[in-house]
Amino acid sequence: MKQIVLIVFVALIGLSFQAKAQWAVIDPSNLVQNIQQVVKSSSTLTNMVKNVQETVKIYEQGKEYYDALKSVNNLIKDTRKVKRTIEMVSEISDMYVTGFNKMVADPNFTVDELAAISAGYARLMEEGGALITELKNIVTSSNGLSMSDKERMDVIDRIYNRMLDYRNLTRYFTQKSISVSFIRAKAKADTDRVLALYGSPSERYW
Repeated sequence: MKQIVLIVFVALIGLSFQAKAQWAVIDPSNLVQNIQQVVKSSSTLTNMVKNVQETVKIYEQGKEYYDALKSVNNLIKDTRKVKRTIEMVSEISDMYVTGFNKMVADPNFTVDELAAISAGYARLMEEGGALITELKNIVTSSNGLSMSDKERMDVIDRIYNRMLDYRNLTRYFTQKSISVSFIRAKAKADTDRVLALYGSPSERYW
């Protein structure tokens, strides 16, 4: 967990831990291309692409830390929560890139609505990235090392629960955004096309 310091400490103890969780791989390039095809306003386009780039930045920040954790043994009982907190950044990023990519291709949304949705996702990603930074400071800094185990675990629990809230909020935000398209499609008797785009509720992971 504690990167260099913890790696050395774990090496002395000699415990073993194998990370089994998967880290989703996102490809924002297709999303950017779709945004460029749909959005004509240069300012709106710039803002939406900037949001995607910020998502990738936060995603890569989390992945870098996640990769470091994979090589560290399971020293203390809160390791799983630390790892799970970081994995949720990947889930949030994946919901954003996958879900929003479909919304950009959906004629039931206006450009202004897409810009607002993009800003909402960017805000969620920003808050998630701030939690990752806070988590890294707790588990890698001298301040984190000076805390008692209970104090450190209490902070980790708080960060984990907040990240879980953001993950769930991202899912809710995605579902509610898509529901707007379903309502509009139903009014136009065009639900089959929307279902083909997003899949049925049981088929969608968000």
